[in-house]
Formats: sequence, C-alpha cells, structure tokens
Amino acid sequence: MPELARGKTFRMIHDTQSIPLVDLKKQYNSIKTEIDEAIQRVLDSQQFILGPEVSEFEKEISTYCNVKYAIGVSSGSDALLVALMALDIKPGDEVITSSYSFFATAGAIARLGAKPVFVDIEADTYNIDPNKIEELITSRTKAIIPVHLYGQMANMDEISKIANENSIDLIEDAAQSIGADINGLTAGSFGKMGCFSFFPTKNLGAYGDGGLVTTNNDQVAKKLLTLRNHGFSKKYHSEILGGNFRLDSIQAAILRVKLRHLNKWIASRQVNASKYKKFFSNQNNSPKKQNNPKIRMPVETPGYKHVYNQFVVRVTNRDELYKYLKNNNIGSEIYYPIPLNQQPCFNANGQANKSLPQSELAAKETIALPIYPEMTESMIEKVVTTISEFYS
Repeated sequence: MPELARGKTFRMIHDTQSIPLVDLKKQYNSIKTEIDEAIQRVLDSQQFILGPEVSEFEKEISTYCNVKYAIGVSSGSDALLVALMALDIKPGDEVITSSYSFFATAGAIARLGAKPVFVDIEADTYNIDPNKIEELITSRTKAIIPVHLYGQMANMDEISKIANENSIDLIEDAAQSIGADINGLTAGSFGKMGCFSFFPTKNLGAYGDGGLVTTNNDQVAKKLLTLRNHGFSKKYHSEILGGNFRLDSIQAAILRVKLRHLNKWIASRQVNASKYKKFFSNQNNSPKKQNNPKIRMPVETPGYKHVYNQFVVRVTNRDELYKYLKNNNIGSEIYYPIPLNQQPCFNANGQANKSLPQSELAAKETIALPIYPEMTESMIEKVVTTISEFYS
C-alpha cells in the first residue's frame, strides 16, 4: 500500500464505473411487477396492520425456516426484545452474548434492566467462541444469545450443549443469516427462539423495518403473539405488559414476494463469493495475479451453509483501504469498529476494560465488500483490481 507515513500518494484507477455496497434499485427493477402488484393488493384491501398478508407470510416463512411458528414483528431489534420479554428477563438477570455484533443484541438485554455479559469471538468466523462461554455462567445467567454473523451460523452444536447442560434458554440472533444452516438444520430452529431482521439491506429485506421470531414451543408462541400487541388476550384486555411490535401488511406483502426469490439470490451471493476468492487467490484467470497475504478471505466452516449477507475480509491498513475504495467509486463498509463491551453506554456494567482480543482485532481489521446478487463478474474484477493496486 502507498503508506501516507512514507510520503507516498494513492494511485487512482481511472474507471468511472460506480459499484455501491448494495444496489436495492436493481433488485426492485428485477421484481417490479410482482412488488407493485403486492403493494396494490394491500391498498385495495385497506388492511394495513397484521391481517391476512402477515398471516400468510408467517405460514410461508415458517415452512422456509422449518419451524412450527413464525411471528412477524416490527423490526429485528424488537424481535430480540420481545423474545427476551417472553422469557421474563428482568433487572439483575444476566444474558451471555457476543462482544462483536450490531448494538441491538446487547441493547435489547440492557433495555430490560438485565446485564449483557460479553464473550470474545472466534478469529476465523467472527462468531461467539463457545469455548469461552461456560466460564461466564453464573446463578444469574438466564439466556445465551449467539449471533450468526455475516451469514454464517455460530457453532450451535457446542452452544446448544452448554445451554442444555446448564438449563439456560437459547435465543438465536439470526438477523444476518436467514437461509443459513448447519448440515441442513436451519438458522432459527436450534434455540427456544430465533430472531430475524428484515432491514432493507438484508438478504431478505423489506422496504422499511420488519422482523420475525421463530419457535417450536407452543406456549412461547402464544406469549409472543400476546406480547407483540400490547399484551392483549382480547381487544382492550391486557393480561401482560406487551408493546406495539406488530408487522405491517405492506411489508409482509413485499416480503412474501421476495421470499420466493431468496434461494436464487443466496445462490448468486455464494457464486460471487467464490469469484472473489478465486480472483484474490489466483485460482482463475483473474485480472491481476494476486495472492496477497495482507488480505484474508471469509472462512466457511465445513457442513455450514454461508449465505453471505456480507462479504467481510480481514486486511491491513483497513481505514486507508476504505478511503481508497471510496475514491475509486467502490462502496464498502466497516462494521462494528467498536466492540460492544467498549461502548460508552455499557461502561457501568464493569466490562469496559475487559480484554476481548479477537473482537478488538476484528474491529480494527475487517471491511465488507459488495456482494449483492446483481453484481457482474466485471464488477467483482474491478473491486479485486482496485484492492490489488492499493497493496502493490
């Protein structure tokens, strides 16, 4: 890389092609007729909150996730919150989770007055390290929330074993991993509950906020349905304290359309990931023969289906690379530059100075590259070429 400290300047690749991190307009244009018809169907029905579109979506996605129940909610963040409420998590309780993730996971725990207990991650998958969980279990531990980060599931065999042996409830944060599996067992089907996000940039994204909680437990499902609608057991009669966590009909109708295309889109992401890896490792006729040790590819655990919600590489001089890509009209993103235990709002829980070296290293070295299904090979080629130029 042309290091600034040595007085060198960045070389620019003279190419006007812009490659965004995501391109939702291209996706919309490919399914425009279906989407427009779905939205019009809701407008004609005049049923905008819950209703038949939500019910049908819940049936379809429960089949997709291979679970008994799927409860649509207002966002992925609210999915986590309502799942914890269903377990009666309260002040003084502890919930174990990953230190390297989006804020919502720990935020939902803290909103209920409970303490998020942060665990370091595996260096290769960025998922919670199961070998570090058991030492943090106390008499106050009520749940474990592994996060299936970037599209690949955490080691659920080991984590489930730990939870079962200690009689602790397990909630999967599968916000980034719909369609992922371990030897055919799907994300959201391992724990007592699974939580999903339909934020617009997700592999299955709404045109606004939306989320889902999955479960195979009859009583949990009944409680979730009550909690998402102000705790109503019947209209204007609240048995328990719930909230407004309802999924709206337009988002459900849009998601029903997109769900039909999800497997095809995941397959395209996997193909694009393979092209990145081949180009970077010179296993193909790549634009520039590069096998740069400064760039480490995502790791796919054998038997795990990676759905590549993000394509995250580990690099040196990450922040400078981000700027260089931006200057060359290539979108990228730095996810989670501050581990959760170092977030100021969690200073009071006594973990701010806790050493979580793998989380801290990932926060400094990782960067997400464009991976959306509509990318062409030439676009991937440009990304690889530009990064190779940066490190040459």
